[in-house]
Amino acid sequence: MEKKNRYVKDMTQGNAAKLLLQFAVPLFIGNVFQQLYNMVDSVIVGQFVGENALGAIGTTGSLHFFFFSLVGGLSVGIGIIVSQFFGAENAERVKDTIGNAVWIISICSLIMATIGFFAARFLLLLLNTDKLILKDAVAYLKVTSVGICCMGMYNGVSSILRALGDSKTPLKFLIFASFLNVILDLIFVLVFHWGVVGAGVATAFSQFISAITCIFYAYRSNTYFRLKKRNLKLQLYIVKKSLRLGVPVALQNALIAFSLIVLQAIVNSYGAVFTTAFTIVSRIEQLIQQPFMSLGAALSTYTGQNIGAREYKRVVKGFNSATRMSSVFAVGVMVIFWIFTPYIVSIFGHDATVLGIAVDGLRITSCFYIFLGLIYTTRNVLNGAGDAMFSLFTGIVECIGRVGLAYPLTLIPFMGSYGVFYATGITWLLNGMFSLVRYKMGKWRRINIVQKKDESTE
Repeated sequence: MEKKNRYVKDMTQGNAAKLLLQFAVPLFIGNVFQQLYNMVDSVIVGQFVGENALGAIGTTGSLHFFFFSLVGGLSVGIGIIVSQFFGAENAERVKDTIGNAVWIISICSLIMATIGFFAARFLLLLLNTDKLILKDAVAYLKVTSVGICCMGMYNGVSSILRALGDSKTPLKFLIFASFLNVILDLIFVLVFHWGVVGAGVATAFSQFISAITCIFYAYRSNTYFRLKKRNLKLQLYIVKKSLRLGVPVALQNALIAFSLIVLQAIVNSYGAVFTTAFTIVSRIEQLIQQPFMSLGAALSTYTGQNIGAREYKRVVKGFNSATRMSSVFAVGVMVIFWIFTPYIVSIFGHDATVLGIAVDGLRITSCFYIFLGLIYTTRNVLNGAGDAMFSLFTGIVECIGRVGLAYPLTLIPFMGSYGVFYATGITWLLNGMFSLVRYKMGKWRRINIVQKKDESTE
């Protein structure tokens, strides 16, 4: 039976907390290194090119996330299907899903990369991007949009590997690519003087390397990736399931991205100094979210496999363990940020005004991290069970929260521009509570995405 492949992990047996940690730790390390792509860009550009160049990189983040949202959502949907077929011990369907994923991810990545490249300047102008940083922002967004094809390849194969319980293989090549990114950043920015374009090229090329090496290694080491011609044939059955699960997640990501775009427009209206400070807060919070994301991804795989095996009580145990771990981490980080934030933000530059705003912003949002963790645990257990339509609802809540609260809160005298940070925190609170209510309702128990092998009539 293919479950005995040493590069996969059966999560339908054993201690839930231990399995989640074993899966999440390598994934966390990988996510941290992936965030180093952007973090290194920010540090090197901020230190050696200037604060305005750093602001240019930061102002493109929400747009890049928007362009990648469809690809990322479909990768999640494909991963859910793979994990449930694996839990149901239906190896042939796992291979069919992987084969169809090649077409789905490739086509979507190419489409979104093309849109991002040609619409970059127009969209940045709509965001009221400061003229001081517009040229650099357009150049950086064009380069990173091309990189969506590389990101799509890597995220697609890593999502499948995670669904099979393997969080270590993607890590190996991501670490290599992260170090490569640092070296290329230094060469392109400090030696060739390419500025933000150099940082973007370094990131895109590093992502390409991580994608190619991970795919090659997966083919050589994991029997599920040794596809036959019939597995590569497009099957409406698989495509429909991928779209059914992936599109709601993609739309959720798109709505979140849209809310971030609106928030970025409000931030940009306060000038380059505030934009740069907001960029620093965003970069640090992207790193802080990695443990939540890693634990959530582990829980999604764990849930998918156990739903496929009809082990519903184990799903509850996994959710409870993950929620306890995320809550402890959230409280710990909040305490650290209230004490040590001035030292943390200082690595991004020297401007006292910029750094002062960033310190206050991080202290505000850190008070809401416990709800951010709750979002990741509840959302991923629901996604893993196949309740993907709720992802769309959470995207709507997040969009309404940020869009509806950001500007009004900035009008409150004692908040002013800091209203954008309060809007983010309150949005996390609302989304976390709505997600918890959905989980407690128990609809996820009644969703049937795949059949066990011995139940199949095909």
